[in-house]
Amino acid sequence: MRLRKKQQAFIDAATAGGSPSSMFWQRLRRNRMAIASLVVIGLFALVAILGYLITPDHTPYCNQQYLELASMKPLSKATFLYLDNSTEAEQGPLKTLAKGRPLGAEAIPVYSYSHQGDSIVAETYTGSIPNDGETLRLPASKVKEIKTRTFLLGTDTYGRDILSQVLIGSRVSLSVGFIAVAIALLIGILLGSLAAYYGGWVDSVIMWLINVVWSIPTVLLVIAITFALGKGFWQVFIAVGLTMWVDVARVVRGQVLSVKEKEYVEAARALGYRTPRIILRHILPNITGPVIVVTASNFASAILLEAGLSFLGIGVQPPMPSWGSMVKENYGQILLDSAYQAFIPGLAIMLIVLAFMLLGNGIRDALDIKN
Repeated sequence: MRLRKKQQAFIDAATAGGSPSSMFWQRLRRNRMAIASLVVIGLFALVAILGYLITPDHTPYCNQQYLELASMKPLSKATFLYLDNSTEAEQGPLKTLAKGRPLGAEAIPVYSYSHQGDSIVAETYTGSIPNDGETLRLPASKVKEIKTRTFLLGTDTYGRDILSQVLIGSRVSLSVGFIAVAIALLIGILLGSLAAYYGGWVDSVIMWLINVVWSIPTVLLVIAITFALGKGFWQVFIAVGLTMWVDVARVVRGQVLSVKEKEYVEAARALGYRTPRIILRHILPNITGPVIVVTASNFASAILLEAGLSFLGIGVQPPMPSWGSMVKENYGQILLDSAYQAFIPGLAIMLIVLAFMLLGNGIRDALDIKN
């Protein structure tokens, strides 16, 4: 019994040698681009988590439309009269965080307003020049609040706040990346490790399947799966995940082929450990480095695929905001003086994809002990 414990301690010590060490983190910290990428990814993740708590437009899907304020330039301001609505229901912070909160009061954009006795007289906003709107007289008791709002990134063609839509759109992109990569890791690690460990006909069958999926263009395969599952939020996750496992499986297979011949794996076999335990506890912990690198790359690819599907109209469906759908809705403005409506979500896609690619390169360099 004591000898078996010593043998187990030897195997665990050998396995621990492949886990991320202090040397790895020291090398990663020296890579300024990787650290900057981590900061960018962290900021996007924080924005996605906080969601409606920090967006200027906290309504569901940030879909509050003011057609009079369409295509306003960044940093434009507008004054709103909020009419009292006694039917507004209380809502907890968790529900607001997840789904947003209805406006609860009718908001009327105005050029100017003045108090006249017990009434408020205002000139409604028409989108043209001042003194061209209708004169509105309301009892002061009916007006809940008068507030001037600044649209930091302007408004789109429907008068929606672009900043709010970009912030909530980060939820879609990061969620697709996270869930799609999780699906790809689950399938890829399972098939890749089984193919390499057992070899023989198991390896031949799995490699045949990998080569078949690999030969189909990724975008076409995603579109085909999307048509089969239907359009929608969760369908995009599954479609992207089912097309990205091939890269993971190939990397895992190659790494397991080299690791399974190590002494500690032979010792585990000699002790009579079952195959699942050998793979999970003694092989997979030693191949995490290459898997992390390909995961970062797949995360960026998943975000691009989701944006492309939404641009084509077969991804996330309106009114849910998505960076790809925002580009689609506003790409016609590129030739006009409102090109920022398409450039801003495009810039967000570029930043997050570049951050994941640079992070993957930084992890790869930190794991390369030869250099």
